[in-house]
Parts: sequence; C-alpha cells; structure tokens
Amino acid sequence: MIKRLSAEFLGTLWLVLGGCGSAVLAAHFGGDGNPLGIGLLGVSLAFGLTVLTGAYALGHLSGGHFNPAVSFGLWAGGRFSARDLAPYIVAQTLGAIAAGFLLFQIASGRPDFAIDPTAAGAFASNGYDALSPGGYSVASAFLCEVIMTAFFVVVILGATHRSAPAGFAPIAIGLALTLIHLISIPVTNTSVNPARSTGVALFAGSAAVGQLWLFWLAPILGGLIGGVIGKWLGAARE
Repeated sequence: MIKRLSAEFLGTLWLVLGGCGSAVLAAHFGGDGNPLGIGLLGVSLAFGLTVLTGAYALGHLSGGHFNPAVSFGLWAGGRFSARDLAPYIVAQTLGAIAAGFLLFQIASGRPDFAIDPTAAGAFASNGYDALSPGGYSVASAFLCEVIMTAFFVVVILGATHRSAPAGFAPIAIGLALTLIHLISIPVTNTSVNPARSTGVALFAGSAAVGQLWLFWLAPILGGLIGGVIGKWLGAARE
C-alpha cells in the first residue's frame, strides 16, 4: 500500500505540475502574439501528456488514478475497493498541493510575478461566474464538469477492459483528457479532478478556494455516473 500511495502522490504531482505548470508558465509566454506561447491547445495537450506518461510510469503500481473522481468512478464501476478510497484521495490531494507549492516557487522566481485572486483562471485555478475564463454560470460549470468527468471514466473503464487492445490504455486516456480540456477550458478552466483544483486554488486566493465545493462535488458525481454507465455496459472487468 505504501508504494501504491506513493505512486498516486507522485502521479498527481506530475499531472498538476505538468498541466497547471504549462498554463502558468507557458500559455502566454512572451505576451500576446508571441509564437512561443502554447495557448489553449498546448495546455490541453500538456494535461493529456501528463496522464499518458504518468500512467505508463506508475499505473502498474497503483492503477494510475491520480484523481479522486476517477477513484470514485472505478469504485462505482466495480474496479476499486471502497476501503482504499480514503487513502488514495489523501495521497492524490497531497500530491496536488505539493505540485502547487513547487509551481508557486518556480513562478515566483520571475520579478514581475503576481497572482490576481479576482482574475479568471488565476494561477491555473478553476472557477465559475466571474472566475470562469468565458464568464459561464455556476449551472453551466457544474453540468460541464459532471459530463466531462463521466465520459472520462467511461473511457478509462473501456480502455482498460480485458478485451481492449493491450498496452494502449494510457494513450486513449491521455487523448480523452486532452479533448476534455479543449472543450471545457473556456467554461471552468477544466477541473474534472478535485485534487488538481485544490492544489492550485490554495495559492490562487480565497475566491478560488470559495468555489472549490463545485470542483469536488461535480467531478465526483460525474465519476460515479461514469462508473455506473461503464459497469452497465460491461466494462467492469479489467
């Protein structure tokens, strides 16, 4: 169990450091119009790559959840034990917070670095209403997070089914997360992962922390829905 939890800690740290790091450090590098900035497409790809590489590196140890909503979804889908939920979620959340801390230390090395807690997407945080990149309402944000997480879990269950092509699951899962970000960054800055939201919100300010409830509730609900759908479709067997 210690190695499994360590893998979840490191995998979630890698996901947040890579995905949120790309948003904080590289999305607008050099200012608007600079060809070195990776933009929405680059950030979306970065999140997908972190899951893909993390799953290949650590998935054989812990299952490569790196996300409390995924753990809940796999439990609902018959793939994960309820007794392991709490320790997994603690390890994932601590890994995300550690990544947020490391990212803050890196980003603050620039003389003009500052976090505006009232800005949408500040320090790669998630939000709705005024904190939504596109100004989307709380209802839109909640629905988007539920749907995206549900489909993410359905993809995970299907890609890791014993009848699926062997060895390709991390690719499908990484591409699914990339697609999810392409769709939902304008809405919520894309969470689908309560640990990821928590890890950066703690450094983004009280406004982001005050909206964390949605980015725990909606992804976990979506994960449970995805798990139930996947189980009904027959994807429960690994």
